[in-house]
Amino acid sequence: MSVSPSPLPRSAASPEALSRSLVVTALRAAGCVFAEDEAQLLISTAQTPADLAAMVDRRVAGLPLEHVLGWAEFCGLRITVDPGVFVPRRRTEFLAHQAVAVARQAADQADRAGRVRPRTVVVDLCCGSGAVGATLIAALDGVELHAVDIDPAEVRCAHRNVAAAGGQVYEGDLYEPLPATLRGRVDVLVACAPYVPTEAIGLLPPEARIHEPRVALDGGADGLDVVRRVIAEAPLWLAPDGSLLVETSERQAPRTVEAVARAGLIPRVAGSDELNATVVIGTRPALPRGPGG
Repeated sequence: MSVSPSPLPRSAASPEALSRSLVVTALRAAGCVFAEDEAQLLISTAQTPADLAAMVDRRVAGLPLEHVLGWAEFCGLRITVDPGVFVPRRRTEFLAHQAVAVARQAADQADRAGRVRPRTVVVDLCCGSGAVGATLIAALDGVELHAVDIDPAEVRCAHRNVAAAGGQVYEGDLYEPLPATLRGRVDVLVACAPYVPTEAIGLLPPEARIHEPRVALDGGADGLDVVRRVIAEAPLWLAPDGSLLVETSERQAPRTVEAVARAGLIPRVAGSDELNATVVIGTRPALPRGPGG
């Protein structure tokens, strides 16, 4: 992207008074593919013409649109996204939808069996902004959410997105900060762990490579270092019939499935061509029932 300042006047009475075409022209010159859509979002978000001009300057300089706006749309929700925080991807909406479906299926099975279920316990690892956890809280009744990230900025942002609904957010490395009382109780364990191979980081768009935390992107030599750690410890935390859901790529799915099977979970793969999304799901086998069960 170009880093030239935007040619927008800062003295108009309102953002709407500025020529939309000027905003579009500045964005298009900077290489924004969806300049018209971005212009509308910037104009509708800015409070004053000076705000709008400053926002356009930041976007033209290469800052991700979501960092400029201060929010991202995710599964119909407006998720707060602070500068320097990993921007939730549209493909990750598929992970969230799959997690909602798994939770609802478990609830339906419990209802048919006449079992009284407590609140659905959800753990969101590598939670970033908390977008996936916020989606689960919004979509499901009676969710007990625990979200974790190793990056302090992500933790602060996630807290803003889920705390009002009762979600708990912890700073630390994967399972380390979670309360031990959650072991064996987690119904849905969702993880959008980093899965970009280290050597591919340099091929990412500058918006991600420069403005998002590397810890949220770099998955090690084959992209699966963190994913394998998530999978290996998942059986200790999952309830019987509980499920782990991990976002990955189509190319990495076979090795992810192998890791899930080695951990003693029952694997399956879900994918979306529309969103270019792949999710590997591993379910902990149910406990055998007694003679009268």
